Amino acid sequence: METISLDPEAEDVDLNHFRIGKIEGFEVLKKVKTLCLRQNLIKRIENLDQLQTLRELDLYDNQIRKIENLESLVELEILDISFNVLRHIEGLDRLTQLKKLFLVNNKISKIENLSNLQMLQMLELGSNRIRAIENIDALANLDSLFLGKNKITKLQNLDALTNLTVLSIQNNRLTKIEGLQSLVNLRELYLSHNGIEVIEGLENNNKLTMLDIASNRIKKIENISHLTELQEFWMNDNLVESWSDLDELKGVKNLETVYLERNPL
Repeated sequence: METISLDPEAEDVDLNHFRIGKIEGFEVLKKVKTLCLRQNLIKRIENLDQLQTLRELDLYDNQIRKIENLESLVELEILDISFNVLRHIEGLDRLTQLKKLFLVNNKISKIENLSNLQMLQMLELGSNRIRAIENIDALANLDSLFLGKNKITKLQNLDALTNLTVLSIQNNRLTKIEGLQSLVNLRELYLSHNGIEVIEGLENNNKLTMLDIASNRIKKIENISHLTELQEFWMNDNLVESWSDLDELKGVKNLETVYLERNPL
């Protein structure tokens, strides 16, 4: 492995794809704010406790099994440990300034241990093994929640997320649109590739500009005439049979795109 020389004055350090096998020797970075260690061979999070100025840590695409040894990084705002082999969400309690957390494509089966992250604005947990939406009541500042490609069967426990503007739960096992009544600021809702049969439960989501319910089992376009700010309506690959259903969209003046391909029209 080549020797990497680090500039002690550097604020942004990018060591993407350097075949680094171990995190060591970074203590010299006295001013570092961004540390990118993407696409390396790192197996363990360690030896970072001196980097107390760090705001962003990127460990995407390594071989990390556990979230650990981050306690001293109290200034951290962005953490990405996507594409690793994590099984649990843990070790984040002290990161109270965290605004964005990316844990995509791991082996996580449960949403847990997030209650101290009250500043969190974006949570990305796509492509894991999560079965339930739970333990997110404390995340009152959350703006975006991504849970695509999991094993979630029910829309629930979202009531506390009143500031949420983007919710994505594509490619799961949902059969019903429900539990969204408190999400009055929701602008984008992505529910494609589920088993939803009826458009319903959107009574309070008047600010929606984007509704993606493609690739479900929906037979009728209904219960959306009140979504007057809607711009994008993706409804392809469903079971809609009648063109007259489009009357439901007559009052939606800002509508730009409607996808209806592969319906039995």
